[in-house]
Amino acid sequence: MPLIEVVEVWKNYLLGEVRVEALRGVSVAVERGEFVAITGPSGSGKSTLMHILGCLDLPDRGDYWLDEDRVTQMGSDERARLRNEKIGFVFQNFFLMSRTSARENVELPLLYTDTPAKKRREIARRMLQRVGLQDREEHFPNQLSGGQQQRVAIARALVNHPPLLLADEPTGNLDSQTGQEIIALFQALNMEEGVTIVIVTHEPDIAAQARRQIRFRDGVIAEDSVRREVALGSGRGEGA
Repeated sequence: MPLIEVVEVWKNYLLGEVRVEALRGVSVAVERGEFVAITGPSGSGKSTLMHILGCLDLPDRGDYWLDEDRVTQMGSDERARLRNEKIGFVFQNFFLMSRTSARENVELPLLYTDTPAKKRREIARRMLQRVGLQDREEHFPNQLSGGQQQRVAIARALVNHPPLLLADEPTGNLDSQTGQEIIALFQALNMEEGVTIVIVTHEPDIAAQARRQIRFRDGVIAEDSVRREVALGSGRGEGA
Protein backbone atom coordinates (compact mmCIF):
# COMPACT_ATOMS: atom_id res chain seq x y z
CA MET A 1 0.00 0.00 0.00
CA PRO A 2 1.32 3.52 -0.78
CA LEU A 3 2.44 5.71 2.10
CA ILE A 4 -0.07 8.34 0.93
CA GLU A 5 -3.31 7.62 -0.90
CA VAL A 6 -5.86 10.32 -1.70
CA VAL A 7 -9.08 9.12 -3.35
CA GLU A 8 -11.61 11.43 -5.04
CA VAL A 9 -11.02 14.30 -2.63
CA TRP A 10 -13.13 17.46 -2.84
CA LYS A 11 -12.67 20.62 -0.78
CA ASN A 12 -14.72 23.82 -0.96
CA TYR A 13 -14.35 27.16 0.77
CA LEU A 14 -16.59 30.18 1.15
CA LEU A 15 -15.01 33.55 0.41
CA GLY A 16 -17.75 35.94 1.45
CA GLU A 17 -20.71 34.64 -0.53
CA VAL A 18 -18.58 33.01 -3.20
CA ARG A 19 -18.09 29.24 -3.11
CA VAL A 20 -14.58 28.24 -4.20
CA GLU A 21 -13.83 24.68 -5.29
CA ALA A 22 -10.24 24.29 -4.09
CA LEU A 23 -10.01 20.57 -4.90
CA ARG A 24 -12.27 18.81 -7.38
CA GLY A 25 -12.15 15.04 -7.17
CA VAL A 26 -8.38 14.68 -6.77
CA SER A 27 -6.88 11.19 -6.59
CA VAL A 28 -3.16 10.60 -6.12
CA ALA A 29 -0.81 8.12 -4.45
CA VAL A 30 2.74 8.58 -3.19
CA GLU A 31 4.89 5.52 -2.62
CA ARG A 32 7.36 5.16 0.24
CA GLY A 33 10.70 6.73 -0.60
CA GLU A 34 9.47 9.12 -3.26
CA PHE A 35 10.56 12.74 -3.59
CA VAL A 36 7.63 14.72 -5.00
CA ALA A 37 7.26 18.41 -5.89
CA ILE A 38 3.77 19.91 -6.07
CA THR A 39 3.53 23.00 -8.26
CA GLY A 40 0.90 25.27 -9.76
CA PRO A 41 -0.32 28.87 -9.75
CA SER A 42 -1.83 30.54 -6.70
CA GLY A 43 -5.31 29.19 -6.01
CA SER A 44 -4.72 25.97 -7.94
CA GLY A 45 -5.27 23.69 -4.93
CA LYS A 46 -1.71 22.68 -4.05
CA SER A 47 -1.69 24.26 -0.58
CA THR A 48 -5.13 22.85 0.19
CA LEU A 49 -3.87 19.38 -0.66
CA MET A 50 -0.80 19.93 1.52
CA HIS A 51 -3.01 20.84 4.50
CA ILE A 52 -4.99 17.63 4.00
CA LEU A 53 -1.83 15.52 3.64
CA GLY A 54 -0.53 17.06 6.88
CA CYS A 55 -3.74 16.14 8.76
CA LEU A 56 -4.35 19.87 9.34
CA ASP A 57 -7.65 19.81 7.45
CA LEU A 58 -10.18 17.27 6.22
CA PRO A 59 -11.77 17.01 2.78
CA ASP A 60 -15.48 17.61 2.29
CA ARG A 61 -15.70 14.35 0.35
CA GLY A 62 -13.34 11.54 -0.48
CA ASP A 63 -10.78 9.54 1.47
CA TYR A 64 -7.21 10.03 2.66
CA TRP A 65 -5.02 7.16 3.86
CA LEU A 66 -1.64 7.74 5.51
CA ASP A 67 0.51 4.69 6.21
CA GLU A 68 -2.62 2.50 6.25
CA ASP A 69 -4.46 4.83 8.65
CA ARG A 70 -7.75 6.19 7.31
CA VAL A 71 -7.33 9.84 8.26
CA THR A 72 -10.79 10.88 7.08
CA GLN A 73 -12.37 8.71 9.77
CA MET A 74 -10.25 10.13 12.62
CA GLY A 75 -11.12 12.71 15.25
CA SER A 76 -8.93 15.73 15.97
CA ASP A 77 -6.99 14.02 18.80
CA GLU A 78 -6.18 11.00 16.62
CA ARG A 79 -5.03 13.27 13.79
CA ALA A 80 -2.80 15.19 16.22
CA ARG A 81 -1.20 11.92 17.34
CA LEU A 82 -0.67 10.89 13.74
CA ARG A 83 0.96 14.24 12.90
CA ASN A 84 3.41 13.93 15.77
CA GLU A 85 4.32 10.33 15.01
CA LYS A 86 4.39 10.18 11.22
CA ILE A 87 4.78 13.67 9.73
CA GLY A 88 7.55 16.24 9.86
CA PHE A 89 6.76 19.80 8.73
CA VAL A 90 9.09 22.40 7.21
CA PHE A 91 7.71 25.87 6.44
CA GLN A 92 8.90 28.90 4.52
CA ASN A 93 9.09 31.05 7.67
CA PHE A 94 10.95 28.47 9.82
CA PHE A 95 8.68 29.01 12.89
CA LEU A 96 11.47 28.63 15.42
CA MET A 97 10.98 29.78 19.00
CA SER A 98 13.10 32.93 19.30
CA ARG A 99 14.02 32.58 22.99
CA THR A 100 15.24 29.00 22.85
CA SER A 101 18.46 27.58 21.43
CA ALA A 102 18.74 25.54 18.25
CA ARG A 103 18.97 22.36 20.32
CA GLU A 104 15.91 23.26 22.39
CA ASN A 105 13.93 24.02 19.24
CA VAL A 106 14.79 20.58 17.87
CA GLU A 107 13.77 18.97 21.17
CA LEU A 108 10.26 20.46 21.10
CA PRO A 109 8.41 17.53 19.39
CA LEU A 110 9.99 15.14 21.92
CA LEU A 111 8.29 17.01 24.77
CA TYR A 112 5.03 15.35 23.67
CA THR A 113 6.56 11.90 24.16
CA ASP A 114 7.89 10.05 27.21
CA THR A 115 11.50 10.69 26.20
CA PRO A 116 13.65 11.63 29.25
CA ALA A 117 15.40 15.02 29.19
CA LYS A 118 18.90 13.59 28.78
CA LYS A 119 17.77 11.42 25.87
CA ARG A 120 16.02 14.40 24.25
CA ARG A 121 19.26 16.36 24.31
CA GLU A 122 21.22 13.48 22.80
CA ILE A 123 18.70 12.99 19.99
CA ALA A 124 18.54 16.72 19.23
CA ARG A 125 22.33 16.95 19.05
CA ARG A 126 22.46 14.01 16.64
CA MET A 127 19.84 15.62 14.40
CA LEU A 128 21.70 18.94 14.39
CA GLN A 129 24.86 17.06 13.45
CA ARG A 130 22.92 15.38 10.61
CA VAL A 131 22.05 18.79 9.13
CA GLY A 132 25.55 20.17 9.63
CA LEU A 133 24.92 22.38 12.68
CA GLN A 134 26.75 20.51 15.42
CA ASP A 135 28.66 23.71 16.30
CA ARG A 136 25.51 25.86 16.53
CA GLU A 137 23.36 23.94 19.01
CA GLU A 138 23.39 26.64 21.70
CA HIS A 139 22.86 29.53 19.26
CA PHE A 140 19.52 31.34 19.23
CA PRO A 141 17.61 31.81 15.95
CA ASN A 142 18.66 35.49 15.66
CA GLN A 143 22.28 34.33 15.75
CA LEU A 144 21.77 32.06 12.73
CA SER A 145 21.51 32.76 9.02
CA GLY A 146 18.30 31.96 7.14
CA GLY A 147 19.76 28.74 5.81
CA GLN A 148 20.90 27.69 9.25
CA GLN A 149 17.46 28.42 10.68
CA GLN A 150 15.89 26.25 7.99
CA ARG A 151 18.33 23.45 8.84
CA VAL A 152 17.23 23.69 12.49
CA ALA A 153 13.61 23.45 11.30
CA ILE A 154 14.47 20.36 9.24
CA ALA A 155 16.21 18.76 12.22
CA ARG A 156 13.13 19.47 14.34
CA ALA A 157 10.87 17.96 11.66
CA LEU A 158 12.91 14.76 11.63
CA VAL A 159 13.53 14.34 15.36
CA ASN A 160 10.73 11.77 15.75
CA HIS A 161 11.95 9.90 12.64
CA PRO A 162 8.67 10.31 10.74
CA PRO A 163 8.28 8.43 7.45
CA LEU A 164 6.91 11.57 5.75
CA LEU A 165 8.38 15.07 5.45
CA LEU A 166 6.09 17.84 4.15
CA ALA A 167 7.74 21.11 3.11
CA ASP A 168 5.74 24.22 2.15
CA GLU A 169 7.90 26.61 0.07
CA PRO A 170 11.01 25.58 2.06
CA THR A 171 13.34 27.78 -0.02
CA GLY A 172 11.01 30.75 -0.36
CA ASN A 173 12.90 32.97 2.12
CA LEU A 174 16.38 31.90 1.06
CA ASP A 175 18.82 33.09 -1.60
CA SER A 176 19.32 30.76 -4.54
CA GLN A 177 22.57 29.20 -3.33
CA THR A 178 21.22 28.51 0.16
CA GLY A 179 18.02 27.16 -1.37
CA GLN A 180 20.04 24.70 -3.42
CA GLU A 181 21.85 23.59 -0.27
CA ILE A 182 18.52 22.87 1.44
CA ILE A 183 17.28 20.87 -1.56
CA ALA A 184 20.56 18.93 -1.57
CA LEU A 185 19.91 18.09 2.09
CA PHE A 186 16.40 16.88 1.20
CA GLN A 187 17.85 14.72 -1.57
CA ALA A 188 20.36 13.18 0.83
CA LEU A 189 17.65 12.44 3.39
CA ASN A 190 15.55 10.88 0.66
CA MET A 191 18.28 8.82 -1.00
CA GLU A 192 20.31 7.80 2.06
CA GLU A 193 17.61 7.42 4.72
CA GLY A 194 14.49 6.70 2.67
CA VAL A 195 12.47 9.66 3.97
CA THR A 196 9.44 10.31 1.75
CA ILE A 197 9.44 14.01 0.87
CA VAL A 198 6.62 16.12 -0.58
CA ILE A 199 7.33 19.80 -1.21
CA VAL A 200 5.13 22.62 -2.45
CA THR A 201 7.10 25.14 -4.48
CA HIS A 202 6.54 27.87 -7.06
CA GLU A 203 10.19 27.71 -8.15
CA PRO A 204 10.64 25.63 -11.35
CA ASP A 205 14.35 25.00 -10.72
CA ILE A 206 13.57 23.59 -7.28
CA ALA A 207 10.69 21.44 -8.55
CA ALA A 208 12.90 20.08 -11.35
CA GLN A 209 15.18 18.46 -8.78
CA ALA A 210 12.43 16.23 -7.42
CA ARG A 211 12.03 12.85 -9.07
CA ARG A 212 8.33 13.43 -9.54
CA GLN A 213 6.35 16.58 -10.26
CA ILE A 214 2.61 17.01 -9.77
CA ARG A 215 1.22 20.20 -11.30
CA PHE A 216 -2.13 21.58 -10.16
CA ARG A 217 -4.49 23.85 -12.05
CA ASP A 218 -8.03 24.89 -11.06
CA GLY A 219 -8.36 22.29 -8.33
CA VAL A 220 -7.31 19.26 -10.38
CA ILE A 221 -4.05 17.55 -11.29
CA ALA A 222 -3.02 18.87 -14.70
CA GLU A 223 0.16 16.81 -14.97
CA ASP A 224 1.91 14.05 -13.02
CA SER A 225 5.33 13.07 -14.33
CA VAL A 226 8.46 11.21 -13.21
CA ARG A 227 11.97 12.05 -14.42
CA ARG A 228 12.92 8.98 -16.39
CA GLU A 229 16.63 9.14 -15.69
CA VAL A 230 16.04 8.77 -11.94
CA ALA A 231 12.68 7.03 -11.84
CA LEU A 232 12.56 3.98 -9.62
CA GLY A 233 9.29 2.71 -10.98
CA SER A 234 7.26 4.09 -8.07
CA GLY A 235 5.64 7.11 -9.70
CA ARG A 236 2.36 7.00 -11.51
CA GLY A 237 0.51 9.60 -13.51
CA GLU A 238 -2.94 10.32 -12.11
CA GLY A 239 -5.45 13.01 -12.87
CA ALA A 240 -8.85 14.01 -11.67
